[in-house]
Amino acid sequence: MAAASGRVLVVDDSEAIRRLITVNLELEGFEVVTAADGAECLEVVRRVAPDVVTLDVVMPRLDGLRTAARLRAAWETAHLPIAIVSACTPADLERGASVGVDGYLAKPFDPADLIELVRRLRAMDRRPAAGRRFAYDFGSTGPSIPGRPVQTARDFALSEQSQELVPPDESRP
Repeated sequence: MAAASGRVLVVDDSEAIRRLITVNLELEGFEVVTAADGAECLEVVRRVAPDVVTLDVVMPRLDGLRTAARLRAAWETAHLPIAIVSACTPADLERGASVGVDGYLAKPFDPADLIELVRRLRAMDRRPAAGRRFAYDFGSTGPSIPGRPVQTARDFALSEQSQELVPPDESRP
């Protein structure tokens, strides 16, 4: 049974970050379950039935954005509030919005911001609605870039196209 504040699935390939997030959430009454990457997340999520999922972007086997897309594509997990907790690029944020991520918290983060994000996600209504906004505002509710086709969460999750991640201080060739 979930703790009074809810159950959070924390997904990050860094054990230190998983511990940091776990300690901060547990101090606020949340029950925390962890996974080391997106593939493990998909194995664990149905078993533990979390109220919120936090995902790092860059992880081995299955990155956070593809994990979010797969969670959105499956009817059993499509309703789960999902937050990206990562140091990511503007392109990652755009892709996150296109696959249905509900919030974003940049690393390094203030633990109080983490708690606030998880609380907002726990309280948000995930029923489909036109004009839905993010729990933490980091973009629009969907891709609306002229000339670029809309990619659904299912398309993104199933695509074989590799995703290049560029650190914010580097420019693309």
